[in-house]
Amino acid sequence: MNKEKTDVLVIGAGPSGTIAASIVYKAGFKVKIVEKLKFPRFVIGESLLPRCMEALEEAGFLEAVKGMGFQEKFGAKFVMDGKICDYFFADQFTPGWNWTWQVPRGEFDKILADELQKQGVPVSYETTVTDIRLNGSDSVTTVVDREGNQSEIEARFLIDGSGYGRVIPRLFNLDKQSELPPRKAVFTHTRDVNRSMSDEPNRITIVVHQRGIWVWVIPFSSGITSLGFVGLPEFFEKHTGPLNEQLRSMIESEPYLRERFRDVEFVFDTKVLQSWSTKTERFYGPGFVLTGNVTEFLDPVFSSGVTLASVSSQLAAHLVIRQLNGEHPDWEKEYTAAMMQGVDVFRSYVNAWYDGTLETIFFADDPDLEVKKMICSVLAGYVWDRNNPYVKNHDSALRKLASIIQYRDSHKNNKAAASV
Repeated sequence: MNKEKTDVLVIGAGPSGTIAASIVYKAGFKVKIVEKLKFPRFVIGESLLPRCMEALEEAGFLEAVKGMGFQEKFGAKFVMDGKICDYFFADQFTPGWNWTWQVPRGEFDKILADELQKQGVPVSYETTVTDIRLNGSDSVTTVVDREGNQSEIEARFLIDGSGYGRVIPRLFNLDKQSELPPRKAVFTHTRDVNRSMSDEPNRITIVVHQRGIWVWVIPFSSGITSLGFVGLPEFFEKHTGPLNEQLRSMIESEPYLRERFRDVEFVFDTKVLQSWSTKTERFYGPGFVLTGNVTEFLDPVFSSGVTLASVSSQLAAHLVIRQLNGEHPDWEKEYTAAMMQGVDVFRSYVNAWYDGTLETIFFADDPDLEVKKMICSVLAGYVWDRNNPYVKNHDSALRKLASIIQYRDSHKNNKAAASV
């Protein structure tokens, strides 16, 4: 059996794994990545948030990504019953990046992995982790390549950025059930021949189809647009037949989409993803840390996945460096608590989206522009800025604001009725 040694073994070559690997490698440590799949490969999570840019910049990936010509993204557009609510990242409350990209993830993830290899970090594709033995902070990981050859990799530390693969949680029984309801997405890529360049494609559009059911519209620079319906499984049961026919029926039922996407070519057959929300018992242990979707994945509605992946890997990498240098980071305080702040803020916004609280706020007449800037910062991924009241008091602030709007509008309607 082949055996090798490294300082840090990273599981997974997605954004979480490559960002962490680059930062640790730049600090002078030997790093290796093992990845189960062959790149490029398809994955959702195609609309980034500006907070991702800080992690991409530190990892040294920004210039390579810029060279790909991906679609720049400057904000988010929400649509409901003919009403439009725009958020422009340039207006956000929190100082930071005010733009990012919309990306086909297969291409995006591959360019990060390619750039990492150029930096000097080896990436072994089509290599599956079958066993991990921990001995204090040291570990021996058994992997199998595509030819069936088995190897052992000794490491001083493990970073699990395996995403939906959830390698360490599954091997060590750390998975926990999410409190969020199991939702479903039906989606494809389309040749968006009816796209209006005056309105698109420099932002994501999210359409409220009905309470709890929404649609993502993510245009790419290639003329392809990602299109998907999301909601509880029972919504999809009324659409029958092959999946392509089901999605076309959904498109036809939504006025905002009907003309633009009627009879457009699907680049690939309609796909389904469901019951994605998951969490884990703990984010770290002796000699390992979990990053990205391995920790907790909430919901695609606010594009939080890649943001949590990039920030968690950036933070974890610095703590790993400190530990390898002989320090004793407080992983509970400096990692778990820090990441849970971001997860909890996004969770409040996800819950407020599905229960209608954010509909009340987003589509209110005469919105408070200062409050809108604060909410915009959350939508840009700056969920760690506790100077922002809509981060610090994320749940109560949203519900209080919605109650004020509902009271104001009710009072206004009563006055109008009384004057008739």
